[in-house]
Amino acid sequence: MPPVFAHGRLRLYLLKLLDEAPRHGYEVIRLLEERFQGLYAPSAGTVYPRLAKLEAEGLVTYATEGGRKVYSITEAGRAELAARGGELADLELEIRDSVSELAAEIRADVSGAAGDLRREMRAAASASATQVEDESWKAAKEELRKARQEWKEQARRAKDESRRAREEAQQARRQAKEAQERAREEVQRIAGQLQEQFAKSGGVLGSLAGAWLGGSPGGSPGAAASGSAPGSVSDAGPVRADWAEDLAPTGDPVRDLDRLLDRFRDEVRDAARDHGVTPDRLAEARAHLAAAATRLTGALRAG
Repeated sequence: MPPVFAHGRLRLYLLKLLDEAPRHGYEVIRLLEERFQGLYAPSAGTVYPRLAKLEAEGLVTYATEGGRKVYSITEAGRAELAARGGELADLELEIRDSVSELAAEIRADVSGAAGDLRREMRAAASASATQVEDESWKAAKEELRKARQEWKEQARRAKDESRRAREEAQQARRQAKEAQERAREEVQRIAGQLQEQFAKSGGVLGSLAGAWLGGSPGGSPGAAASGSAPGSVSDAGPVRADWAEDLAPTGDPVRDLDRLLDRFRDEVRDAARDHGVTPDRLAEARAHLAAAATRLTGALRAG
């Protein structure tokens, strides 16, 4: 028999079951048996050690009720489950395939048993034609009828489970896509807030941040330097609207933000190396950095 769960998949599915509701170990075993329509039931030696490991990793916790441990998923467990949403959808398909494989094995076993039974009946018939209609023959026919009926029922249940698994996988994919779209919109919203906040900070950081985010809305080149003495840290020059356009999007907003921050840091360092840093410039830069950091963290928390 092929393994029902690939390596690490049972661990992920246990998190899914505990995310649905708190459960004790025996309930988890029975629920898995129901999900597989009675074709598979894990042993206690398979489930309990994995629950204990999840608890040791901080992904689940338990409370004792009536002398039994009732396990519940933690926030860390939900975070891992959310991060592996696509993998969970694949797992649902794997479960469907496992049910189909188990049903096929049962069908093969039933077919083999029926073949053996037919051969035995033929042998019995050839040995004694007078005993064809005796009770043994009738019992053999009844066993064959029951075997066929059982196979049909198991095949029907396997088909229903396969259909449900396919529908759940499709739903999981839709939810994952919607979550990705919401995350992209949220990052764009935060980026717009950062653009506005950085544009208000003025000085070197305001100018570079405006270039980083494609220019300050409604601003003009060099506006951040107004009111500063020539040659001071605030005299940053015009904002470059095409700044960092060479960094092609990767499809991962968090990673793209990290790359832009790296480019921003590198340009500030290059400016300091090329033009030098005096105590006055350092003090002014520190003030701008502090103001920008306050606005940045505030925007991220508000988001």
